[in-house]
Amino acid sequence: MPLKVQQKAPDFELKSTSETPFKLSEQAGEPIILFFYPKNFTKVCTAEVCEFRDAFSEFRNLNVKVVGISQDTISSHHKFKKENKLPFELLSDPQGKVAKLFKATIPVIGMNRRITYLLDNDLRIKAVYENMFTADQHVKQMIENM
Repeated sequence: MPLKVQQKAPDFELKSTSETPFKLSEQAGEPIILFFYPKNFTKVCTAEVCEFRDAFSEFRNLNVKVVGISQDTISSHHKFKKENKLPFELLSDPQGKVAKLFKATIPVIGMNRRITYLLDNDLRIKAVYENMFTADQHVKQMIENM
């Protein structure tokens, strides 16, 4: 079960493709989408990040930051970001600690689930969408909940 709507999102700090550590508590004041996904360069994950890429201008027009999180390395993220022309940051959570905080891991396997959170200006969860097998509904669900 994902974290609940209206719950304060847990703070964390991870390495980012911007080379600047990303600390969630420093993002307050602007809505943010955090989407957890299993693995770079896989079919559904690539489709998902490209959905966010294609909707990126709409998110920016609404002043919503978009950030993807997986257990891949920063090096892999750089390649994935470049290959797919992603305009947003990817965060590396190699041990899945942040994914666990957000209840975004598959029990026993420890791999990230495909789950997206929309956080408000105060970093409270405004919306949650989880669907492991499709990529195309995550963006739609976030836009509908803005």
